[in-house]
Amino acid sequence: MKCLEPVIELGANVKDFKVGERVVVRPLDWCGNCPACKAGHQHICMNLKFMGIDSPGAMQEEWIVQSRTLHRFPDTMDFKLGALIEPLAVACHDVRLGEVKSGDSVVVLGGRPIGMLVAMVAKATGTKVFISEINSYRLNLAAKLGFDTINPLENDIIEYVNTQTAGAGADVVFEVTASQPGATIMTELVRARGRIVAVGIFNEPPKINMFKFFWRELKLCGARVYEGQDFDNAINLAASGKLALESIISGVYKLEDIQSAFESFENNRQAMKVLIKCN
Repeated sequence: MKCLEPVIELGANVKDFKVGERVVVRPLDWCGNCPACKAGHQHICMNLKFMGIDSPGAMQEEWIVQSRTLHRFPDTMDFKLGALIEPLAVACHDVRLGEVKSGDSVVVLGGRPIGMLVAMVAKATGTKVFISEINSYRLNLAAKLGFDTINPLENDIIEYVNTQTAGAGADVVFEVTASQPGATIMTELVRARGRIVAVGIFNEPPKINMFKFFWRELKLCGARVYEGQDFDNAINLAASGKLALESIISGVYKLEDIQSAFESFENNRQAMKVLIKCN
């Protein structure tokens, strides 16, 4: 993820931005013509391309993008936080689709960066958040951030969540592990008419207990990337100072040290987010 820079040049037809403005890029290139786009769902465009992955843009000093992908962020905000707006927008999208509200009990399965950010955003709405994670470093980090944590390899997570919710189960479960154990346990943790948000990207179709959806009238929602309002919400949350975003930054490297950055991340069970400073 980049530590982003201000606008340095404008196209002839760009009127809504000016040189020097601080911006973050919502890196989605949608076609505008498919049924999803015409319905207003450009983020799940049937021909969607990710800028920097499906097209050039990652890890370079200058980047040409369409102005429709830009969002301003405050002059007072550290560029390191600007680089976290994109994953934070993922979390904002997930929490919004999960219809999380104050007073809810929320279980996040998986404490990697996206799971941790989902937990932060959910907690900011006034919820009780439980994080299930098997990595000791991430468990300790979550505990330091004030989350209720549990290692499902050491404790019965179903019993624990039921005990903490007076036998009802969680209002919302976020499955972020993209693992079969996560897919198996998610239907066991949620209350009657509760919500499950599928955040993790599964490589293979998992087995899911569909009987639970019938028996308890559960809702399952898929969540993919983000929409414009999620970027705006992420910027506002980051600017508010309510989230401990810097806690998930494991290091910041110069562009010429990118090999060291990847080496520091690979097979490092304590790594969360590594930033590349491209200017």
